[in-house]
This record gives sequence, C-alpha cells and structure tokens, in this order.
Amino acid sequence: MAWATPSRERRVLKAGHSSIAVTLPKPWAEAMNLRPGDLIVFDQNDDGTLFLKPAPTGAVGTPAAPYLVQGHAFEVPGMIERLVVAAYRAGHDAIEIRSERPFSPERVEELHTTARGLLGVSVVALEPSRVVLQNFIDPSKYGLPQLVQRMKMILVAFLEEIEELLARHSRTRRLATLQEEANKVLALLVRQLFLASRDWSLARRIGSPDPRQLLEWRVVVHALEELSLLFKEAVIALNQDPQKLTGLTASLEAFLPELKSHLKQVVDALMHPSLDHACEVHHMSVQLWEAAGDAAERLKGVAKRNGAHAATMALQRGTSCLAQLASVAIDRAVASGGETILVEAA
Repeated sequence: MAWATPSRERRVLKAGHSSIAVTLPKPWAEAMNLRPGDLIVFDQNDDGTLFLKPAPTGAVGTPAAPYLVQGHAFEVPGMIERLVVAAYRAGHDAIEIRSERPFSPERVEELHTTARGLLGVSVVALEPSRVVLQNFIDPSKYGLPQLVQRMKMILVAFLEEIEELLARHSRTRRLATLQEEANKVLALLVRQLFLASRDWSLARRIGSPDPRQLLEWRVVVHALEELSLLFKEAVIALNQDPQKLTGLTASLEAFLPELKSHLKQVVDALMHPSLDHACEVHHMSVQLWEAAGDAAERLKGVAKRNGAHAATMALQRGTSCLAQLASVAIDRAVASGGETILVEAA
C-alpha cells in the first residue's frame, strides 16, 4: 500500500561525469526532516527493490547514551516504576537513575519488580545511588499482529477466569498474573509503535507497511488496554464475596460465552480485513452491548451489592471497546481494496 500520493515515477538524472541520481518525493523528505548533505541508508532485496531511510545519527556501532533520570531522592512509592515504564515505552534501551540520597530497600525492590514486569529488561548495575536498567529485546522480532493476538489470549483468559469464579464460588488467584502479563504485552506494543514511528523500515518489518497505519495501531492498543482494565474491574467486583453469587448470576453466566466468542471474532476481523466480516462484527458489538445492559438490569437487589451488577456493567463497557476495534476493522477493510457489500435498510 502506498503511503503518499505523489507519482511513483521518477526520471533518472545525470549527476557529474559518471553518476546518476533520482529525486526523492518532497512530502517524504519533509516528513523525514531531510536536508541537503544528510545521509540515506539503503536496504536491497533479492528482487532488486530498494528500501531507504535516513541514516541513524551518531557514530555507527556506538550505543545510545542511557536515558538519565536524576533526583534528590525517590521516596514516593511508584514514582520510579512510572519513570522506568515511560522510558521503556518511549523506546529507550538503557535507563539510568541517579539519586543524591541512597536508594531505600523499598525503592530497590521496586526497581527489580519493575524490571521483571517489562519484557527484555534487566538491572545491569546497582549502586547505592545509581541504578542502570538495560533492554535486550530486538524490536524486529516482535510483530504488531502477533502481540495483538497475544493480548487476545490474555483477555480470553480473563473471561475464562470469571467463568471459573462463578462456577466454583471462590476467589480467583490468577488476577495478578493475568494483569502482569497484560501490562508486559501492552508496554511492548506501545514501545514498538514509538520505535516504528522513528524507523519506517522497522514499521514495515513488524507489520505496518504504511506509516499512516501507526495511528490506527495506537487506537487498537488503547482499546486493548481499556479492555484489560475493564475485565480486571469485573474480576475484582466478583472477588469481593463470591459465596454470595450462588443463584444470582444466570444472566451473567449466559452472557460470558457470547462475549468471549465475539472478542475472538473482532480480533480476527482486525488481522484479516474483510468489509463484510468487519460490518458483521460491528453490528454484533452493538447487539452485545444491549445484551449486557439487559443482563445488568436483571441483576437487582442483592446482586447489586455482591458485585455481579458492577461486573456486568464493566463488561458492558468492554463491548464498547470491541465496537471501537470493529470500527478500525471496517476502516482497514475499506482501505485494503475495492470490496463492496449490500447493507439492508432499517
């Protein structure tokens, strides 16, 4: 798919006595902030095609300087974690944190916990007032479609855990594990998008051949993140007192298999654009939202106090996220070809 509208044809020009040259499209050069004298790197395929991108700044082979965070003291719980996660999501491989005061044992443990919660990150230097974390992930090995499929599996696991909780009427012990896994994948997804926005060759390799699709991918990641939070909210609500759920959750139990099946169909429509399928899953999202509302309406009285009603409302908001993903699937299907469908009048 072409990413820009200018003509793809360029006439070969003579440059000097024995060299030839081809001009670059102005919109692309401006988007890459190219100036006369800048270097361009070429990748040649076996079929003779060329891919080009601006040369990386700095000396070849020289690792980038660590992202440095300096502070008087890091005493607020959670602040170091948020800074490290932000630096990771922004694409930094090395993160160095310096403090004028020695780190407390609680902050050191927070650093180790944060590193464990990010794919590919380890603490490589630990001093009383200085810590360095390093990311060892090769971004080209993690495609966007594969990561979205992994998030789908995690979200399905959330719903299956809710089904198990309702069946056995006992507290779940997997919530923390599922949330940790979801956070890892979501952080890596955001990181991949940041890196791809700066390197269009990488964007092509990880599943976004048209750079304009990166904004679309960001909408997808946001919806997936919202789904994980809503499913977590539903589990927490039901976990409050699962013994009181007996005989009060028939409508919720009937709704869960539909939601799980629909989640899989929406992701499939995203990964395999088809206008007919995308329109179908979008319509199903609207129907499922109404079904969730009906289920919540039937959960009155005691059910509103034992968490079943709150859980159903959270899942209903989740169907709105699925409708948003289905809308993206429609956009992709329209952009990918000339398929048309017949929409019946209301």
